[in-house]
Amino acid sequence: MNNIYLPYLAKIEEIRDEAPDVRSFKLVFEDPALRDSFEFKTGQFGLYSAFGLGESTFCIASSPTRKGYIQCTFRRTGRVTGGLAQLSVGDTMGFRGPYGNWFPVDDWKGKDIVFIAGGIGLPPVRSVIWNVLDRRQDFGNITIVYGARTVADLVYKDELKGWDERGDITLVQTVDPGGETPEWKGKVGFVPTVLEEAAPSAKNAVAVTCGPPIMIKFVLNSLLKLGFDEGSVYTTLENKMKCGVGKCGRCNVGDVYVCKEGPVYTAAEIKRMYNDF
Repeated sequence: MNNIYLPYLAKIEEIRDEAPDVRSFKLVFEDPALRDSFEFKTGQFGLYSAFGLGESTFCIASSPTRKGYIQCTFRRTGRVTGGLAQLSVGDTMGFRGPYGNWFPVDDWKGKDIVFIAGGIGLPPVRSVIWNVLDRRQDFGNITIVYGARTVADLVYKDELKGWDERGDITLVQTVDPGGETPEWKGKVGFVPTVLEEAAPSAKNAVAVTCGPPIMIKFVLNSLLKLGFDEGSVYTTLENKMKCGVGKCGRCNVGDVYVCKEGPVYTAAEIKRMYNDF
Protein backbone atom coordinates (compact mmCIF):
# COMPACT_ATOMS: atom_id res chain seq x y z
CA MET A 1 0.00 0.00 0.00
CA ASN A 2 1.32 3.44 -0.91
CA ASN A 3 1.90 5.90 1.90
CA ILE A 4 -0.62 8.71 1.35
CA TYR A 5 1.63 11.13 3.22
CA LEU A 6 4.71 10.47 1.07
CA PRO A 7 5.19 13.45 -1.25
CA TYR A 8 6.39 13.40 -4.81
CA LEU A 9 9.70 15.20 -5.31
CA ALA A 10 9.51 18.22 -7.57
CA LYS A 11 12.21 20.57 -8.81
CA ILE A 12 11.61 24.31 -9.05
CA GLU A 13 12.16 25.22 -12.68
CA GLU A 14 11.05 28.84 -12.57
CA ILE A 15 10.21 31.46 -9.93
CA ARG A 16 8.18 34.60 -10.51
CA ASP A 17 7.46 37.36 -8.02
CA GLU A 18 3.84 38.34 -8.66
CA ALA A 19 3.17 40.92 -5.93
CA PRO A 20 4.58 41.84 -2.50
CA ASP A 21 5.04 38.51 -0.67
CA VAL A 22 3.30 36.60 -3.51
CA ARG A 23 5.41 34.17 -5.53
CA SER A 24 4.80 31.57 -8.27
CA PHE A 25 6.70 28.32 -8.80
CA LYS A 26 6.83 26.22 -11.95
CA LEU A 27 7.44 22.67 -10.74
CA VAL A 28 8.68 19.62 -12.64
CA PHE A 29 8.53 16.18 -11.06
CA GLU A 30 11.95 14.58 -10.68
CA ASP A 31 10.63 11.14 -11.69
CA PRO A 32 10.43 11.21 -15.52
CA ALA A 33 7.68 8.58 -15.56
CA LEU A 34 5.56 10.60 -13.13
CA ARG A 35 6.26 13.75 -15.13
CA ASP A 36 4.75 12.10 -18.20
CA SER A 37 1.82 10.36 -16.50
CA PHE A 38 0.69 12.95 -13.93
CA GLU A 39 -2.82 14.24 -14.54
CA PHE A 40 -5.16 16.56 -12.69
CA LYS A 41 -8.34 18.52 -13.35
CA THR A 42 -8.83 22.23 -13.02
CA GLY A 43 -9.90 23.17 -9.51
CA GLN A 44 -7.95 20.43 -7.75
CA PHE A 45 -5.35 21.25 -5.13
CA GLY A 46 -2.19 19.87 -3.57
CA LEU A 47 -0.07 20.01 -0.43
CA TYR A 48 3.33 21.63 -0.99
CA SER A 49 6.12 20.86 1.46
CA ALA A 50 9.21 22.70 2.57
CA PHE A 51 11.33 19.91 4.04
CA GLY A 52 11.70 20.17 7.80
CA LEU A 53 9.00 22.82 8.11
CA GLY A 54 5.73 21.15 7.01
CA GLU A 55 3.10 21.38 4.27
CA SER A 56 0.80 24.09 3.03
CA THR A 57 -2.25 23.78 0.77
CA PHE A 58 -2.76 25.66 -2.50
CA CYS A 59 -4.62 25.07 -5.70
CA ILE A 60 -2.82 23.99 -8.85
CA ALA A 61 -2.73 27.29 -10.69
CA SER A 62 -1.77 25.95 -14.11
CA SER A 63 -4.08 24.29 -16.61
CA PRO A 64 -4.26 20.53 -17.20
CA THR A 65 -4.12 21.34 -20.90
CA ARG A 66 -0.40 22.16 -20.42
CA LYS A 67 1.51 18.97 -19.74
CA GLY A 68 4.83 18.22 -18.09
CA TYR A 69 4.68 20.68 -15.20
CA ILE A 70 2.42 22.28 -12.61
CA GLN A 71 2.40 25.79 -11.19
CA CYS A 72 1.42 27.17 -7.81
CA THR A 73 1.14 30.68 -6.44
CA PHE A 74 1.32 31.43 -2.73
CA ARG A 75 1.52 34.33 -0.32
CA ARG A 76 4.20 34.28 2.36
CA THR A 77 2.16 34.16 5.55
CA GLY A 78 3.75 31.65 7.92
CA ARG A 79 6.44 29.09 8.64
CA VAL A 80 5.88 26.81 5.63
CA THR A 81 5.24 29.50 3.06
CA GLY A 82 8.16 31.44 4.53
CA GLY A 83 10.34 28.36 3.99
CA LEU A 84 9.07 27.90 0.44
CA ALA A 85 9.84 31.54 -0.28
CA GLN A 86 13.49 30.89 0.61
CA LEU A 87 13.87 28.23 -2.11
CA SER A 88 15.64 28.92 -5.38
CA VAL A 89 15.47 27.66 -8.95
CA GLY A 90 16.83 24.10 -9.00
CA ASP A 91 15.85 23.32 -5.41
CA THR A 92 13.67 20.31 -4.58
CA MET A 93 10.40 20.44 -2.65
CA GLY A 94 7.51 18.04 -1.99
CA PHE A 95 4.04 17.78 -3.50
CA ARG A 96 1.06 15.60 -2.55
CA GLY A 97 -2.01 15.43 -4.72
CA PRO A 98 -3.98 16.11 -6.72
CA TYR A 99 -6.92 16.18 -4.29
CA GLY A 100 -10.52 17.29 -4.39
CA ASN A 101 -13.19 17.72 -7.03
CA TRP A 102 -13.03 20.05 -9.99
CA PHE A 103 -14.83 22.57 -12.13
CA PRO A 104 -17.08 20.79 -14.67
CA VAL A 105 -15.55 22.63 -17.62
CA ASP A 106 -16.68 20.02 -20.16
CA ASP A 107 -20.31 20.74 -19.20
CA TRP A 108 -19.84 24.40 -20.13
CA LYS A 109 -19.21 23.91 -23.84
CA GLY A 110 -21.14 26.43 -25.90
CA LYS A 111 -21.74 28.75 -22.94
CA ASP A 112 -20.46 32.23 -22.12
CA ILE A 113 -18.17 32.26 -19.08
CA VAL A 114 -17.67 35.07 -16.57
CA PHE A 115 -14.65 34.92 -14.27
CA ILE A 116 -14.57 37.11 -11.15
CA ALA A 117 -11.54 37.11 -8.85
CA GLY A 118 -10.08 39.21 -6.09
CA GLY A 119 -6.43 39.43 -5.01
CA ILE A 120 -4.79 36.05 -4.40
CA GLY A 121 -8.09 34.42 -5.45
CA LEU A 122 -7.00 34.65 -9.07
CA PRO A 123 -4.67 31.56 -9.06
CA PRO A 124 -7.47 28.93 -8.86
CA VAL A 125 -9.50 30.91 -11.39
CA ARG A 126 -6.41 31.18 -13.63
CA SER A 127 -6.36 27.39 -13.97
CA VAL A 128 -9.90 27.51 -15.36
CA ILE A 129 -9.18 30.54 -17.53
CA TRP A 130 -6.24 28.88 -19.30
CA ASN A 131 -8.17 25.62 -19.57
CA VAL A 132 -10.93 27.50 -21.40
CA LEU A 133 -8.56 29.65 -23.49
CA ASP A 134 -6.63 26.57 -24.64
CA ARG A 135 -9.98 25.24 -25.95
CA ARG A 136 -11.27 28.65 -27.02
CA GLN A 137 -13.44 27.35 -29.86
CA ASP A 138 -15.59 25.36 -27.38
CA PHE A 139 -16.91 28.41 -25.53
CA GLY A 140 -18.79 31.65 -26.14
CA ASN A 141 -18.00 35.11 -24.79
CA ILE A 142 -15.42 35.29 -22.01
CA THR A 143 -15.42 38.09 -19.44
CA ILE A 144 -12.82 38.46 -16.68
CA VAL A 145 -13.36 40.87 -13.78
CA TYR A 146 -10.32 41.04 -11.52
CA GLY A 147 -9.50 43.36 -8.68
CA ALA A 148 -7.02 43.86 -5.85
CA ARG A 149 -6.48 46.30 -3.04
CA THR A 150 -3.76 48.18 -4.92
CA VAL A 151 -2.07 48.13 -8.30
CA ALA A 152 0.94 46.45 -6.70
CA ASP A 153 -1.26 43.63 -5.34
CA LEU A 154 -2.50 42.54 -8.79
CA VAL A 155 -0.96 39.14 -9.60
CA TYR A 156 0.00 37.74 -13.04
CA LYS A 157 0.51 41.26 -14.42
CA ASP A 158 2.12 39.98 -17.63
CA GLU A 159 -0.80 37.62 -18.26
CA LEU A 160 -3.33 40.35 -17.52
CA LYS A 161 -1.61 42.47 -20.15
CA GLY A 162 -1.77 39.57 -22.60
CA TRP A 163 -5.46 38.92 -21.90
CA ASP A 164 -6.18 42.63 -22.29
CA GLU A 165 -4.53 42.64 -25.72
CA ARG A 166 -6.50 39.65 -27.00
CA GLY A 167 -9.54 40.44 -29.07
CA ASP A 168 -11.63 37.56 -27.78
CA ILE A 169 -11.77 38.43 -24.06
CA THR A 170 -13.40 41.27 -22.13
CA LEU A 171 -11.04 42.09 -19.25
CA VAL A 172 -12.06 44.54 -16.53
CA GLN A 173 -9.45 45.37 -13.91
CA THR A 174 -10.07 47.36 -10.77
CA VAL A 175 -8.37 48.40 -7.54
CA ASP A 176 -9.91 49.51 -4.28
CA PRO A 177 -10.33 53.28 -3.76
CA GLY A 178 -6.95 54.68 -2.75
CA GLY A 179 -5.07 51.79 -4.33
CA GLU A 180 -4.67 53.43 -7.72
CA THR A 181 -1.51 55.07 -9.07
CA PRO A 182 -1.26 58.10 -11.41
CA GLU A 183 -0.57 55.68 -14.28
CA TRP A 184 -3.52 53.36 -13.52
CA LYS A 185 -5.96 53.11 -16.44
CA GLY A 186 -8.36 50.52 -14.98
CA LYS A 187 -11.39 50.93 -12.75
CA VAL A 188 -11.38 52.17 -9.17
CA GLY A 189 -13.96 50.42 -7.00
CA PHE A 190 -14.78 47.16 -5.29
CA VAL A 191 -15.14 44.01 -7.36
CA PRO A 192 -18.89 43.42 -6.83
CA THR A 193 -19.71 47.01 -7.82
CA VAL A 194 -17.50 46.86 -10.89
CA LEU A 195 -19.05 43.51 -11.83
CA GLU A 196 -22.54 45.03 -11.74
CA GLU A 197 -21.31 47.96 -13.88
CA ALA A 198 -19.85 45.54 -16.42
CA ALA A 199 -23.19 43.68 -16.39
CA PRO A 200 -22.26 40.51 -18.31
CA SER A 201 -25.30 38.68 -19.66
CA ALA A 202 -26.54 35.74 -17.61
CA LYS A 203 -28.18 34.14 -20.64
CA ASN A 204 -26.57 30.77 -21.41
CA ALA A 205 -23.67 31.67 -19.09
CA VAL A 206 -21.82 30.32 -16.09
CA ALA A 207 -19.74 32.27 -13.58
CA VAL A 208 -16.62 31.29 -11.65
CA THR A 209 -15.46 33.32 -8.67
CA CYS A 210 -12.79 33.19 -5.97
CA GLY A 211 -11.36 35.72 -3.57
CA PRO A 212 -11.70 36.81 0.04
CA PRO A 213 -14.85 35.33 1.64
CA ILE A 214 -16.48 38.74 2.03
CA MET A 215 -15.89 39.42 -1.67
CA ILE A 216 -17.37 36.07 -2.66
CA LYS A 217 -20.46 36.78 -0.55
CA PHE A 218 -21.16 40.10 -2.28
CA VAL A 219 -20.18 38.77 -5.74
CA LEU A 220 -22.77 36.01 -5.35
CA ASN A 221 -25.41 38.61 -4.53
CA SER A 222 -24.35 40.70 -7.54
CA LEU A 223 -24.53 37.69 -9.86
CA LEU A 224 -28.04 36.92 -8.66
CA LYS A 225 -29.02 40.55 -9.35
CA LEU A 226 -27.66 40.13 -12.88
CA GLY A 227 -29.89 37.10 -13.37
CA PHE A 228 -27.47 34.23 -12.83
CA ASP A 229 -28.96 31.06 -11.42
CA GLU A 230 -27.37 29.73 -8.20
CA GLY A 231 -26.67 26.46 -9.97
CA SER A 232 -24.63 28.16 -12.68
CA VAL A 233 -22.27 29.99 -10.31
CA TYR A 234 -19.18 28.16 -9.04
CA THR A 235 -16.55 28.92 -6.43
CA THR A 236 -13.80 27.06 -4.60
CA LEU A 237 -13.30 26.79 -0.84
CA GLU A 238 -9.65 25.85 -1.13
CA ASN A 239 -8.82 27.96 1.92
CA LYS A 240 -10.69 25.30 3.95
CA MET A 241 -8.37 22.52 2.78
CA LYS A 242 -6.19 20.91 5.44
CA CYS A 243 -4.74 17.38 5.16
CA GLY A 244 -6.28 16.76 1.73
CA VAL A 245 -7.57 13.28 2.51
CA GLY A 246 -10.22 13.89 5.18
CA LYS A 247 -8.21 12.43 8.06
CA CYS A 248 -7.57 15.42 10.31
CA GLY A 249 -11.19 16.61 10.46
CA ARG A 250 -10.33 20.32 10.25
CA CYS A 251 -12.01 21.00 6.92
CA ASN A 252 -15.58 20.30 7.96
CA VAL A 253 -18.40 22.82 7.56
CA GLY A 254 -21.29 21.29 9.46
CA ASP A 255 -21.47 17.70 8.27
CA VAL A 256 -19.54 18.43 5.05
CA TYR A 257 -15.85 17.49 4.75
CA VAL A 258 -14.58 19.97 2.19
CA CYS A 259 -11.33 18.00 1.59
CA LYS A 260 -13.33 14.98 0.47
CA GLU A 261 -16.39 16.59 -1.13
CA GLY A 262 -14.97 19.93 -2.35
CA PRO A 263 -13.39 22.36 -2.78
CA VAL A 264 -15.53 23.29 -5.82
CA TYR A 265 -19.17 24.11 -5.10
CA THR A 266 -22.05 25.90 -6.76
CA ALA A 267 -23.59 28.95 -5.11
CA ALA A 268 -26.65 26.85 -4.29
CA GLU A 269 -24.48 24.32 -2.43
CA ILE A 270 -22.58 27.09 -0.62
CA LYS A 271 -25.82 28.62 0.64
CA ARG A 272 -26.88 25.28 2.11
CA MET A 273 -23.51 25.04 3.93
CA TYR A 274 -23.24 28.61 5.25
CA ASN A 275 -26.22 30.39 6.77
CA ASP A 276 -24.72 33.83 6.13
CA PHE A 277 -24.32 33.35 2.37
